[in-house]
Amino acid sequence: MKVDAARSAYLDIQAREHVSLPFAESLGYQVRLTHRLIQKYLQQRIEPHGVTLGMWYFLRALWNEDGLTQKELSLIVGTMEPTTLSAIKAMEQGGLVKRSRNSDDKRKINIFLTARGQQLKDELMPIAKEVVDAAASGFTQREVQMLMQFLGAIQINMATKIQPDTEA
Repeated sequence: MKVDAARSAYLDIQAREHVSLPFAESLGYQVRLTHRLIQKYLQQRIEPHGVTLGMWYFLRALWNEDGLTQKELSLIVGTMEPTTLSAIKAMEQGGLVKRSRNSDDKRKINIFLTARGQQLKDELMPIAKEVVDAAASGFTQREVQMLMQFLGAIQINMATKIQPDTEA
C-alpha cells in the first residue's frame, strides 16, 4: 500500500514538474543545492575545531572587522538579531568572543574576538580554502573566474528586483 502511495506521489511530482519548472532547470534550486553541499562539507571540516557552521559566518565577519555591533553582524551575516544574539552567546561561552558596551552609545554592544577567536582564523581559513578548492576541482582558473562573474551578475539581477525594506 505504501509503495503505491509513494509511486502516486512521485508521478504527481513528475506531472507537475513537466508543466512547471523541473529542479534540473531551476537556477535557484541548483544554487541552493550547491550551497548546501558546500556548507555540509565545511561543517564537517570545522566542527572538530569546536566551531559550528552558525558560528563560522560571524567569525568570518569579525576576522574581517573586529568590534562590530550585534546589529552590524546581523546585517553582514544576513541573520535576524535574535539569531545573532544566540550565536554570540554560544561563541562567548566557547571563549571565542567577548561583548563590550559601546563607549559612545551605551545602547550598543560591540563584539570582539578573544585570543582564541583570533587564533582560529589561522586554523580555519586554510580549511575553508580547501573546501573552496574541492568545490572547484576540475575547473580551470578562468572557469572559476567566469563562474564568480556569473554569480555576481545574478546577485545584481536579483538585488535590483527586490523591494527595499521599509522600516516604520
